[in-house]
Amino acid sequence: MKLDKSSMLLYAVTDRTWLKGRTLADVVEEAIKAGVTFLQLREKNLEYDAFLQLAKEIKCVTDKYKIPYVINDNVQVAMAAGADGVHVGQGDMSPKDVRKIIGPDKILGVSAQTVEQAVLAEESGADYIGVGSVFPTSTKLDAEAVSLETLKEICKAVSIPVVAIGGINKDNAIKLAGSGIDGIAVVSAIFAQENITAAARELREVSSRVVNYEV
Repeated sequence: MKLDKSSMLLYAVTDRTWLKGRTLADVVEEAIKAGVTFLQLREKNLEYDAFLQLAKEIKCVTDKYKIPYVINDNVQVAMAAGADGVHVGQGDMSPKDVRKIIGPDKILGVSAQTVEQAVLAEESGADYIGVGSVFPTSTKLDAEAVSLETLKEICKAVSIPVVAIGGINKDNAIKLAGSGIDGIAVVSAIFAQENITAAARELREVSSRVVNYEV
């Protein structure tokens, strides 16, 4: 799948903490119908078989709505499930090694906190950069903060899409306007909300304003 910049607008990262008895596939479908444009399945504690089963279930949903779908960190699961690609952090497998395994046509996302990391990721075959944490976040307590200035510098330094992540919600997202990002990535701002449809719709609208902001 070729990555279209517009698909970065509202990037959702899954978390099963707040399912409240529903399946992840059901919650993901609701979020996509309400405006999510890109999905990352993030599971740090699942055994391979359970992870693969879940990855296949989610792929059925993303295929239905034709949105890009990547797996966090686990290249084996991504390939076995037929996902559109993989997202890796700075502490995971190197982007160059991942690209060799997944081939030229899969999507490769890489997390970066500095201009140097972002430039190296692009040179290593990344299709997009995830920059964060731009705000304090409860989902990654060890995440280092990235200033708005650094975010702007990263956007200028690379030619591939950039999405901001970390503590973003409907109230603070507008602070990222004018930074040059192509979208926002969220976890709890969608999946922890009582009304997922309303949350996703509002975030999609805010993200459009942020991305299309004229300085």
